[in-house]
Amino acid sequence: MPAPRPYGLILAGGRGTRFWPRSRTKTPKQLLPFLGSRSLLQETFDRLRPVIPPERIWVLTNDHLVDAVRKQLPEVPKRQVVAEPVQRNTAPCLGAAASALQSIDPEAIVGVFPADHHIAKASRFRALLKPAFAAAKAGKLVTLAIEPRWPETGYGYLEFPKNSERSGGGVWPVTRFREKPDAATARRFVKAGRFYWNAGMFFWRVDVFLDAIRRYLPRTASILAYLPPFDHKRFDIAFRECYPACENISVDFAIMEKAAADDQVVGVPASDIGWSDLGSWNAVYELLRRDRSGNAIRSTDLTIEAKGCYVEGSGRMVALLGVDDLVVVDTPDALLVARRDMAQKVGELVKALEQRGRSDLL
Repeated sequence: MPAPRPYGLILAGGRGTRFWPRSRTKTPKQLLPFLGSRSLLQETFDRLRPVIPPERIWVLTNDHLVDAVRKQLPEVPKRQVVAEPVQRNTAPCLGAAASALQSIDPEAIVGVFPADHHIAKASRFRALLKPAFAAAKAGKLVTLAIEPRWPETGYGYLEFPKNSERSGGGVWPVTRFREKPDAATARRFVKAGRFYWNAGMFFWRVDVFLDAIRRYLPRTASILAYLPPFDHKRFDIAFRECYPACENISVDFAIMEKAAADDQVVGVPASDIGWSDLGSWNAVYELLRRDRSGNAIRSTDLTIEAKGCYVEGSGRMVALLGVDDLVVVDTPDALLVARRDMAQKVGELVKALEQRGRSDLL
């Protein structure tokens, strides 16, 4: 019997509203370049390609992004760029993907990778895939755990047992998923040394994951059971018919938290891979080179007595005078000016535009 083959499943369906006005409905965050010439989606593909060939890479996205994704990733077979008929969060879409893959390769082992993260040290990241896939092959649900570099309140955490470093093989049991903490709790987590950031990267055998869905999310499992094999001519029709009835819930809440309580989840700790979820303009600022005044400038600029600013222009001059710690993003039809410490709230502007019916700016 041939050894199980690893597959890569890239999640590329988000909107990236915190990166407005550059991130729009038709060109969301994952399709944009932030730290080089390649988009975040392309960077994700580039990281995986040395260990997972394009013919075993799949992309889950939205209907209106399928063509753009295929254009950015011509190496991936078109059929393997799959669109959700409606958005139902990560648990149903990963369940549908597992069902489709099982019909093609019952021994498949899947790695799940968000398309909108940045990993500076790709070779170190790839070195972690071997123990992650090995643990998944052994029947565990596996997550990649990022060693915290500061007491972050914007991430969920994974809790490992005390003295986790004594367990062998670089794979530790996950005892609990923890919600985004307040500042005091985050400081306690970091001090304890056994709480890691949840990066949303997972690994599992497709049969193990489908069993978990049947156990923890039975209604959605029963709906997905109606799907024919992926190569069947009616798969697309059946997918569109049944998928909207699935529950709208994340894989963390629906599966991983419950499975951790049942001792079914392990984590592969990552201490130095240069990971960032690029959750806001401020996160981009932190990763860029800055001038002597702490400004990160990505446009034609003129700065006088300006410090700690992020500026991204659309070609025209952006001039700053006597201002500190701003985000300035200039596009042909919209200009964002915000305090850097408010960058996480840019998505609220998108909600306000939706309420005003300004679809032309979305």
